[in-house]
Amino acid sequence: MIRVAELPSAAGAYVLVIDTGKPIRVQIMGRTARLLPGGYFYCGSARGPGGIRARVGRHLKKGKTLRWHIDRLTAAAEIRNVIVAPGGTECALFELLFALPGAEVPIPGFGSSDCRRCRSHLLRVSNATTIVNALPLEDGNYLV
Repeated sequence: MIRVAELPSAAGAYVLVIDTGKPIRVQIMGRTARLLPGGYFYCGSARGPGGIRARVGRHLKKGKTLRWHIDRLTAAAEIRNVIVAPGGTECALFELLFALPGAEVPIPGFGSSDCRRCRSHLLRVSNATTIVNALPLEDGNYLV
């Protein structure tokens, strides 16, 4: 269970570790995309009021207004865990995770329509839990 109250209120970046037990269709950028069952990492930023705690708390809410690409996925799938990087950037997290064996971009542009650096901010991985447990988290980055 994710303990939102324990997340930092500092600005930074985070990774949502998401699991889908079935195929999911999401409407983004004027088209429908299909996500296969499995594990996904979504890299996001939290620079507004309340920082990481507020942004991740919003992602965990049920019945929220669907504003961002990730809202369409979190409305249909389960967030299993969160990695936080106070002061970090979503692009740095994406690069770290994209370098892992088997990581792939399932939908180009997902969550990164305003980013000129990354192909996407969503990655599909074969076994998200195993990967998360093997990540070298340090320097204020941590798993909750």
